[in-house]
Amino acid sequence: MQEPRCESPEEGEVMTEMRRVTAIRNGTVIDHIPSGYAMQVIRILGIDTDRATPVSLVMNVPSDKIGRKDVLKIEDRELDQEDLDRLALIAPAASIAIIRNHAVAEKMKVELADDLLNIARCSFSNCITKNNHEPLPQRMRVVSQDPLEIRCYYCGCGQEIDELIENII
Repeated sequence: MQEPRCESPEEGEVMTEMRRVTAIRNGTVIDHIPSGYAMQVIRILGIDTDRATPVSLVMNVPSDKIGRKDVLKIEDRELDQEDLDRLALIAPAASIAIIRNHAVAEKMKVELADDLLNIARCSFSNCITKNNHEPLPQRMRVVSQDPLEIRCYYCGCGQEIDELIENII
């Protein structure tokens, strides 16, 4: 089978792979999301499915870096540090490109911090943070990054990644 080929408008050079999703003018591209986790990323970033601007999603594509991956392109939204902290729970190896005027203006790496402050609520029903009379910040401690192990700073309970996603602030 012959590789897909298309003529580039610049100098007639030949491209050997077709683009799966169109380029965006302004926004964010999140690459190297573990395969199958793009919908959770959309959820933890609070991306409204009824938004007027496009969100492009490519799932389960080949990746030299992680085997298979998902990719998100979000028009007209730039991620901030709080978004990156949330994203690190699901995609600690993701790379972020901020796009302005169809060009990469900024590149960022997602890094999982040792302490997560006000990212997610503790899932333990008896944790002191559940008490409305104790206004404590939601604080998690990353015990291990591989395999991922996160514990509540106050009660010490281990947090499952699916529960953390459910309890994102």
